[in-house]
Amino acid sequence: MRYTPLSVLIGLLSVTSANPILHPRTTPTNTNNNTATTSNTAPCAAVSSAYFAPGNHDSTVPAQMAYDCIKSVPLNVTAAKSLMREMRPYINWQTTIAFLKNPPAEYVEKIQHPVDILAGLDEIEALIDSGAFFGEYDFGFALYRLIQSAHDGHFSIILDSVGDIFNFGRTVPLVSVSEDGLKLPAVFAYADVLGQQFNTISYTPSAVVQIDGQDAATWLENWSQWGILQDRDALYNNIFYELAQVSLGSSGTGTGTFSGGGRGRWVFPGANTTLTFANGTSQTIENYAHVLINMNGIDSGEKLQQYFNYFGSDAGNAGGEVNLHAVPDVKAAAAATGSGSPPGYPPIIVAGPSNLINGYYIDSPDYNDVAVLSVPNFVGDADYEIAFQATTRNFVAKALADGKTKLIIDVSANGGGTVMQGYDLFKQLFPSILPYGATRWRAHEAADLIGQSYSAAASQYPRELNTIQFYIQAMQSTYFDYESDDNVDYKPFTSWPEKYAPRVYNGDNFTGIARYNLSDVLISINSGGINITGYGPLANYTKQPFKADNVIIVYDGYCASTCSIFSEFMRQQGGVKAFAMGGRPNMSPIQAVGGVKGVNNLDWESIQELAQLGVRAASPEEKQRYENSVLGLDYNAYGPLIRTSSYSSPGCNVRDGLREGDDSGTPLQFRYEEADCRLYYTPEMTVDVTAIWKAAADAQWGGKGKCVRDWWPWSKEKREVTTTLGRSRLGKRGADDAKVMEELLKTFAIRTDNQLTGDGFMKP
Repeated sequence: MRYTPLSVLIGLLSVTSANPILHPRTTPTNTNNNTATTSNTAPCAAVSSAYFAPGNHDSTVPAQMAYDCIKSVPLNVTAAKSLMREMRPYINWQTTIAFLKNPPAEYVEKIQHPVDILAGLDEIEALIDSGAFFGEYDFGFALYRLIQSAHDGHFSIILDSVGDIFNFGRTVPLVSVSEDGLKLPAVFAYADVLGQQFNTISYTPSAVVQIDGQDAATWLENWSQWGILQDRDALYNNIFYELAQVSLGSSGTGTGTFSGGGRGRWVFPGANTTLTFANGTSQTIENYAHVLINMNGIDSGEKLQQYFNYFGSDAGNAGGEVNLHAVPDVKAAAAATGSGSPPGYPPIIVAGPSNLINGYYIDSPDYNDVAVLSVPNFVGDADYEIAFQATTRNFVAKALADGKTKLIIDVSANGGGTVMQGYDLFKQLFPSILPYGATRWRAHEAADLIGQSYSAAASQYPRELNTIQFYIQAMQSTYFDYESDDNVDYKPFTSWPEKYAPRVYNGDNFTGIARYNLSDVLISINSGGINITGYGPLANYTKQPFKADNVIIVYDGYCASTCSIFSEFMRQQGGVKAFAMGGRPNMSPIQAVGGVKGVNNLDWESIQELAQLGVRAASPEEKQRYENSVLGLDYNAYGPLIRTSSYSSPGCNVRDGLREGDDSGTPLQFRYEEADCRLYYTPEMTVDVTAIWKAAADAQWGGKGKCVRDWWPWSKEKREVTTTLGRSRLGKRGADDAKVMEELLKTFAIRTDNQLTGDGFMKP
């Protein structure tokens, strides 16, 4: 386990900056120099001119021009130092700090390398003091890259300089496919695959073998490390165009990180990208930036600095509390209401809200007994909670009535959502099993004080939904009222000290184990209004609808947060098999869950509210003690909230998930777990999602599957590598083909939204 010093990689902050831990073989590479390009026109003036140029209807400018502009914004040193100081109390809530610094050996070998977050913050502060950062972007990107190197989708800090001015992208989405499901996959331009699948091109698609002069697979593995996921195969998948992500429209990772979707939008890709193909041809494309603010009158870095909100710091010539004004984004071509199927999907049998969940059948005689529940999200919007739960119940009932005996659950693109929806979906499928769901928090002074205050105040009132004391109910429904959870044995706690009960793992302090009490009268407050199947008014749902052997889960690696909770229940307690798609071009096993396996995130604003309410709720005798404690002194600054991108509040993973029977104290985040079957993507899977479901069904029940099995170290089998694509295997649908292709082409316009609403899911 080795650490790459942050100061070495800063290099005065080129795009590869602030990367304290990545191994040289996986460090994202970029050849951009450190300083802004000089020209006769100031970079920001050039951006403003291009932004308002006639015909620029999509608010894009050349990537290099935008990069030079944002690099020219000078750093407000006073504000930067204040921010670094004010954010420290919030970092204390991140549960994985010690395990990131000293992870298990298998995690280092197979997932990611160590990162010392606290030492990295110290180094950034030292670089501020030394004058190493020229501008706001250098500082902001260093901080972003440090936190991103944790590869924890719940742990994020995205300053305005990184997330609010420009998003970067490429105009060519890619896919990685095996020609026949047996050959090793290769990379293709998605437009070529579309043309090949629908027979609209006269040439044979050729694989991309080099990117910017480097082996394509190596280049893409390096690029993938800019992603939000932790698993390397999942990160690789997320580079590419995928129907499940597209089905979410602008709330997914769009057309893949390579083309600027998800976290790819915050990384400067260089001025151009050159693709070299197996047939010897090459193509150079100019990369672009999407302008997120109105550039009227912004002709210099100093003028652009006026859009930064320093909130209370000495802003020098900056504009104080002026907020960024985002330009409306190009919205998705995908269906948004659930009234129609997303591009590449079959007709919906039972529609859920906003394509977050839908029920499908496979229109083929060989799969007449198979139902498919597509779940690309577990909801982050209270308006959809009840409808989401009802979709599963209604679809399962209809599937059984229609003679379906097998169920595929497709969680591709699922970054999580409402925790209780994950519990409920499991309970709908396995009503007789009590979900284990052991969790813990990091034990520190602020958490203990909040627990003392909340538990003392909340215990004076009955635990009921109809209380007129809103702030009491707010406390009673949180972890910090000792009555809100059960212990490891699913028995009530009797006091806050019993629940807090700190113990040491890996040199850090953690609370005792707590499990959600699913029969809690206040459960609906945390579930968006639903009751959990098997409890309360839903206690009569007791019959298991499908045998465990007749249920499988399909993953693309993006599964995270609540999705990882659901997956843990289904695999560990339900005995359901996991089918993982895609991955890097090799024959090795891959994980199913590649996203954050932490089970609860809180944004910093919520943490601040917890702390402030803890002070207000203290008894008169305790009030002064709380006001003089860390709660009263460390959580009043608004700089960390104001300076971060309007895209997202900064946040932390505040609850670890733990495996039943594991006494090591290792969070699920740091456990490696292979899928039961790996399947390569094939060309038809990029235009017709039922091809994925058929391949999984064949492997599980049809006796003709193509699981990648030869992954033993002593295997001598060498598989042929895909270099070209043969004839399309899609069945002809007549006029529908043209319509489907048109819908898929429209999805190229999808951009990941910078102002997503909703809570609980891993925002792309």
